[in-house]
Amino acid sequence: MTHAMMKGSNVPLHVSAVRAVLRWTPGPGLPDVDASALLLGPDSRVRSDEDFVFYNQPRHPSGLVRKLSKQRISDQLTDTLEADLTSLDPSVDQVVLAASSDGDTFRQVHDLRILLYDAALADGEPLAVFDVHAETGEETAIICGELYRRGDRWKFRAVGQGYPTGLVGLATDFGISVDETAEAAADAGSTGNAGAPESAAEPGAMPPPPARPPAAPPAGPAYGYPHAAPEQRPGYGYPQPTSGRARPGYGYPQPAGAFVPDPDFRLPPMGPQFIRP
Repeated sequence: MTHAMMKGSNVPLHVSAVRAVLRWTPGPGLPDVDASALLLGPDSRVRSDEDFVFYNQPRHPSGLVRKLSKQRISDQLTDTLEADLTSLDPSVDQVVLAASSDGDTFRQVHDLRILLYDAALADGEPLAVFDVHAETGEETAIICGELYRRGDRWKFRAVGQGYPTGLVGLATDFGISVDETAEAAADAGSTGNAGAPESAAEPGAMPPPPARPPAAPPAGPAYGYPHAAPEQRPGYGYPQPTSGRARPGYGYPQPAGAFVPDPDFRLPPMGPQFIRP
């Protein structure tokens, strides 16, 4: 019997392992969807970063939670997670089942639902189905549901809680340490490579080298004439200093002790505007 779940409802699971299938309808220009799982301890936080199963870490070190390859079924796509509940370490109290969108918000994701199956059966009716709807339309990650312990039994709860901060924000809330370079790569992937998973930065990866500053433009000649040699920019006006002479101040006459008269210098002819009547 399949349980049609409402948000906040729960159902007991009488199976040892489950297969959680995210299903949605793709289309041109629509974002892709990725499934992920977080294994939480009694404090509702991961015990280590290894408790995060997603596209860049598709298998938990215990081998008991893993992510499968995406598949197309008719006109829909699926992304699947499997969890061996009865074999999980007793320190694991919950397994959060999440979805993240790549390239846009969940407003643009159509017909998203999560279906829970008995993993021991290749075929069969789902144990539970929950249609996942974005609450505000601005979410880029959603907790679809959670598997949690009650004594020696497991249950499934339909959650539907959205995060506008994406998979990074969701994972951080549960105690995952996200490297800044990995976050930048995820952002770059979500804005520039829709439909393709983002690349996480390797631990200890070196940051990219700083951009080389632009070369300074070559110095032009000073105003006036004659021009000085390129390696020595003269002061404004004329006469210009001879090679090897100290750089003069602006204009003339020069300050005492800084100017040596040129015996060959002659003023140019003056026009009538300089002759007193």
